[in-house]
Formats: sequence, structure tokens, C-alpha cells
Amino acid sequence: MNQNAPLPLAHLTGSRPRVLTLAQLREHGVSASDAAGRPWRQILPGVFLLHSGPATSEERLHAALLYAGRRGGGEAMITGLAALALYRFASAPALLALPLIDVLVPGTRRLRSTGDVRIVRAHTPPRSQEVTGLPVAPVARAVADAVAGLGDAASVRALLSEAVRAGHCEPAAVVRELTVARLLNRPHVVDAVESLLAEGRAMAEDRLYHLVRGHQLPEPVWNVDLRLPGGPHLGGVDAYWPEQAVAVEIDTRAPRQGEDEQWSESVRKRETLERLGITVIHITPRKLRDWPEQQAAVVRTALTAAADHEPAAYLVVLPR
Repeated sequence: MNQNAPLPLAHLTGSRPRVLTLAQLREHGVSASDAAGRPWRQILPGVFLLHSGPATSEERLHAALLYAGRRGGGEAMITGLAALALYRFASAPALLALPLIDVLVPGTRRLRSTGDVRIVRAHTPPRSQEVTGLPVAPVARAVADAVAGLGDAASVRALLSEAVRAGHCEPAAVVRELTVARLLNRPHVVDAVESLLAEGRAMAEDRLYHLVRGHQLPEPVWNVDLRLPGGPHLGGVDAYWPEQAVAVEIDTRAPRQGEDEQWSESVRKRETLERLGITVIHITPRKLRDWPEQQAAVVRTALTAAADHEPAAYLVVLPR
């Protein structure tokens, strides 16, 4: 086949994106030598751009997925800064400005980074999200993969903050992914995470205030420490109704990776308060954000049920 022969792929070259693998070309009767005779470019091993101009951002993304075997295995997905650009992060560079496209694949895949594709491996890949028709890593995972390549503290803080402020994910999810990726030994990442957790807690506290007032629940005392008279400190809670002996605690801990000190301390505090007759309600920031009506109902039920319980121990309530 020479360059002037009829093009058997007219129905494909006129579509977007104009990217095919060599295997796909062969299905249409085009061999490697035939492809070489066309004004096409092999932009990645085994992946051809069916025109002579520069690849668009969409074509780069499709080419990266084709190279990683998306068509064959279905497990590759865009991650890192490219994924965050697809999620429309203002703090992520535009796709056109990215020198590399990160693609997440299972750790067992035998692939190497090449051209403008960087292969990122996962022992247990997450379930991808579909964004603009492409498989994309969940935001928390994409953030962790992006942070892995950033040495600029301001950029890391901006990505983490936007992930939470824009409602893409909860701080705990980001911290979990950063922990799994072993990025919390980098000082600039640790500083950004501390700011993220503080910001996430402030947002959750604000949502709890709105939940109580918006659903016309009785006003609690806010952000207090509980003690036995003349006894030990029992722990702090975010809201407490002394008459009903009901406490609410916002749970901002990262998802548990086995027993750890923070988890054990939280369990001990809860068990101690419950032995004293205190009803302790743990609410995660995600539940406050996504299901406030349900959480208001849980608190209202606990307050109503208090009348049927034995009186709780008298506690000293102090500002925290």
C-alpha cells in the first residue's frame, strides 16, 4: 500500500481522537509497513497518531491508555496531575502544559515508562471513575500520585486544600493514600497534611453547627472537655447535651490500618464515657457533608431516648 492508495480508515481518521494501536490498524487491514507509508506518527510503542500534526490533549490521554493496555485489560487509568486536570482542579496545570501523563496500572503489569507516559504501579488498583469518557483514578489516589512528583510545598498544599474545599474527597481519604504511598516522611508533605487536617476539621465543625441549628435541635455546649468531679480527664467532645448526657464527636481519623495508638485511645474514651451512662455519637465529616438529615435524626433520637435511660454520672464540663 502506498501513500496515494485509498485510505481504508477514512471513517476513523475523520473521528476524534485519531489514535489507534498497531493491533487495531491490522484489524482494518493496515500493516506496520503500510502505516509507515502514511503521514502518521508512532507517538508511543505500538500506538499511532493518524495525522501528521501535534497530538491534542485528548489524543495524548487516549494514546497513554492504549499503550498501557486499556483495550486488552481494562485496568489502566489516568492518575496524577493529568487526572486532576480532568477533574478541573484549578491548582493543577492544564493538560497541554503537562510534560508527562501518569497512568496507573496493577503492579503485576510488565510496562515501562516511555515518551510522555509515566507508569505508576498499584498493588491493589482502585476502582476508576469515568471523567469525559476516560477511566480516571479517584481524586484521593490521583492527589497522592501527583504529590509524589512534587517538591514544592506550596503546590502540595494547594492540591490537598482544593481536594477538600471543593468537596472531591475527605481529608482522611487523602491521608490514607499518602500513607500507603509512604509520602509522610517528606517534611513539606507533612506540613501540608497538618494544614489539611486542621482545615478539614474546621469545615466539619461548621457543618455540625449548621446541622444543629438548621434542624432545630436543642443547643449543646460546644467543644468541651469532660471530667469526673475531682477525677481524671475523660476526653474532649465537639458537642455535649448535659441534661440528656449525649455527646457528639467528629471523627477525622484516617481509615484504620490495623490497631494504632490513636484508634485505641478513641476506643478507650468512648468505652469510659459509655460506662458512665454517656451516649457517644461519632460522625465523620463525609456524613456531615453528604447526609446531614440522617445525622440530625440520629442525634434527635439519642436526645429523645435519654429520658428512658438511667441517669448518667455527673460530669464537670470545661471549655476546650
